[in-house]
Amino acid sequence: MKNFPIILILLAVIPQLLISENNQPIHRYTPELLWKLGRVSEPQLSPDEKTILFGVSWYDLAANKGNRDLYTMPAEGGIPVRITSSKSSEANGIFRPDGKKIGFLSPESGSMQLWEMDPDGKNPIQVSHIDGDLNGFAYSPDGRNLLYTLRVKLDQTPNDIYPDLPKANARIETDLMYRHWDSWSDYSYSHLFIASYSDGKLGESFDIMNKERFDCPMLPWGGMEQINWSPDGNQVVYCCKKMSGKEYSLSTNSDIYLYDLGSKTTKNISSPNPGYDQDPVFSPDGKKIVWRSMERDGFEADKDRIMVYDVAKQIYTNYSRDFDQNAAGFCWSLDSKDLFFLSSIKGTVQIFELNLDSGVIKQVSSGVHDYLSILISKKGLIGAKQSMLNPTELYSIDPAGKEKQLTFINRDILKDIHSATVKERWVTTTDNKKELVWVIYPPDFDPSKKYPALLYCEGGPQSMVSQFFSYRWNFQIMAANDYIVVAPNRRGLPGFGQEWNDEISGDYGGQNMKDYLVAIDTLSAEPYIDKNKLGAVGASYGGFSVLWLAGHHEKRFKAFISHCGIFNLEDQYLTTEEMWFVNWDLGGPYWEKNNPKVDHSYANSPHKFVDKWDTPILIIEGENDFRIPFTQGMAAYNAAQLRGIPSKYLHFPDETHWVLKPQNSVLWQREFFKWLDTYLK
Repeated sequence: MKNFPIILILLAVIPQLLISENNQPIHRYTPELLWKLGRVSEPQLSPDEKTILFGVSWYDLAANKGNRDLYTMPAEGGIPVRITSSKSSEANGIFRPDGKKIGFLSPESGSMQLWEMDPDGKNPIQVSHIDGDLNGFAYSPDGRNLLYTLRVKLDQTPNDIYPDLPKANARIETDLMYRHWDSWSDYSYSHLFIASYSDGKLGESFDIMNKERFDCPMLPWGGMEQINWSPDGNQVVYCCKKMSGKEYSLSTNSDIYLYDLGSKTTKNISSPNPGYDQDPVFSPDGKKIVWRSMERDGFEADKDRIMVYDVAKQIYTNYSRDFDQNAAGFCWSLDSKDLFFLSSIKGTVQIFELNLDSGVIKQVSSGVHDYLSILISKKGLIGAKQSMLNPTELYSIDPAGKEKQLTFINRDILKDIHSATVKERWVTTTDNKKELVWVIYPPDFDPSKKYPALLYCEGGPQSMVSQFFSYRWNFQIMAANDYIVVAPNRRGLPGFGQEWNDEISGDYGGQNMKDYLVAIDTLSAEPYIDKNKLGAVGASYGGFSVLWLAGHHEKRFKAFISHCGIFNLEDQYLTTEEMWFVNWDLGGPYWEKNNPKVDHSYANSPHKFVDKWDTPILIIEGENDFRIPFTQGMAAYNAAQLRGIPSKYLHFPDETHWVLKPQNSVLWQREFFKWLDTYLK
C-alpha cells in the first residue's frame, strides 16, 4: 500500500500504454504527452559564434498555462543550460553586440519591458521603464542605439467621444478592418521607436512613424523579422502596409521603407511593386538589402520572390525569374556574396543557396523534414528543424549539407515512444498529373491487418502538406490511435510550382476535390486499409473541404470532422475581414454579374448540398475566430441536426482559428478520437 501513490503518479505521467501480445508495454503518443514536450524557438548566435541562445516553452497541463525560458549551449553542441527561471515567459532573447549581455523582454515588472543579464543568466536588470508593453527590440550593430516597437493610441474610443459615459461598452465603426483574425482594433497602432543606448542605459527615444495610422510589424503575424538595422547602425529598414480601413482590406501592397537616422527621413524603396514586400535584411557589407516580394496585388499566396536592392544604385533585381519556388528566411553569407534561404519543395522545406554573381541557386539540405529558420556562422549554418515525427530541435549544417543534431530537448520524454512511419506516395490525378501523398502508418504497423484510414484535408488553402509537427493536427497521435493517415498535397498549394499553387483560386470544389478523392481511392485499394472505415478531417479550407465532401462523397466516408470550415460562401464574403482574400480566391462578391469565376465559386458553396448529406459529422469552432466566423460551423451543425444526421458541435468560447490553450487542446483531441472511434472502429 505504501507504493500506491507512486503508482498513481506514474499512471498520470506515462504516455499511452498498450499491451502487446507478449505482455510488454507499448508506449505511444497521447494528447497529454504533447503538452510535456519542450518547444524550441528563436535560436540566436553570440557575436563570437561560440554560444547559441534559444528559448524553450514548457507547459503545465493542470495549471492550463505555459512558460518560456531561455537556454544557452556551445555552438559545437553540448548540454544546454537554462539561464532564466522566472514565472514570467522571456521573449526576444538576443546578445548585445559586444557579447557581454543578453537582452530580452519580460513582464516581470508588470508590463513587457527590456531587461539585460549576464550571458550565464546572472544579474538581471530592467533596462526600460516605458509606459505600455514593448513587443520587440533590436540593438544597433554599433551598440549606440536601440529600436523597439510599441503600440500607440491614435484613435478615439466611444468613451473618448462621450466622456460623460465612462461605463458605456460599445464600438462605433465607420470603415472596414475593425477586427482582424482574432482581435478587435484597440484604437492603437504598432510603431517603431529608436532610442540612444549605452551600457544598459536607454536615452531619449523618438517615434519614426509619428502620427501614422499604420502598423510595424504588420498585423496579424509580423515580428522583428520585418525590421533590421544597417551594419553601420545609421539606417533602419522595415516593411509596412501604409493603408487603412477599406483600402487596407482590399490590398496586399506592403512596402519596404528605409529610414536614415542622420536626416530623419524615410524612403519607400519598393514602391513599383504592387504586391507584398516583406522581411528586409541588409547584407553584411551594407551595400544590398534582400526581401521577399509577391508580384500580384490582392494575392496573398503569390510566389515569394528573391528581391535584392542595390543601396547605391537604388534599384532592385528579381533573382527568382527562373526559380519556380517560394523563398523566405534570408541569411547572408559573411562576405555578402551568397544568400541562404528556405524554400518549400515537394512536401518539405529545405535550405537553398543563391550566388549573386552567377545567379545560380542550389539546394543545400535534403531529407524528409521542414527547416524553420537558419543562422550563419564562419563554419556553416545553424537551423531549427522538425518533421511529422519529431518536434523542433537545432542542427548545424556544413557547406556540403551534412547535418549534426545539437539539441535533444525531448529525447528523454520520447525515448520509449513507438513512432509512426511516414512514407511518400505519388498518385496519378484525374487529369493525369502526379500528386504527392504523405501516408502515415501506425506504430508497429502490420500489413496483414486492416486499419481504418483518415483523409487529411489541408487548410490555407495555399498551404503545403509539409513535414510540420502540429500540436493539434498531429499525425503521430492519429497513427498512435491505429489510423492510417492519407495526406495529399492536392491542387492549390506551394512546393510544386506556381501553376499547381494557382489552380485552386476560383475553383473551390473543383480539381482539388478530385485530387482528394483520387488519393483516398488509391490508398483504400491497399489490402491493409479497410475501405468501409474511412473518415475525412480538416480545418479552415480543410474544414470547407470536409463540408463540401459531405455532399459529394458518394458514400466513401463513414465519419467527418470539420474545424472552422466555410459552410456558406456568400455569408463568408461579408463577415470575413481580409477582403483581398475572398476577392482573389472567389473571384469577387456574389452579387457580381457576368463573372464565370464568381458563378462557379458560389455554386460550390457547401450549404447548397446539405440535401445530400448522409454521414455523421463533428463540427468544431472557436468563438474568437474572425477569419472564418464561428457562425459558419454553427450553421453547418444546425443543418445536420435538422436533417437528422448524427452530429455534434464542439464550441470553444475562448479560442480562435486555432485551439491553443492546453486543456482545451486535450479536450479537442479526446472529442476528435471519440467521434472517429464511434463510427470507424
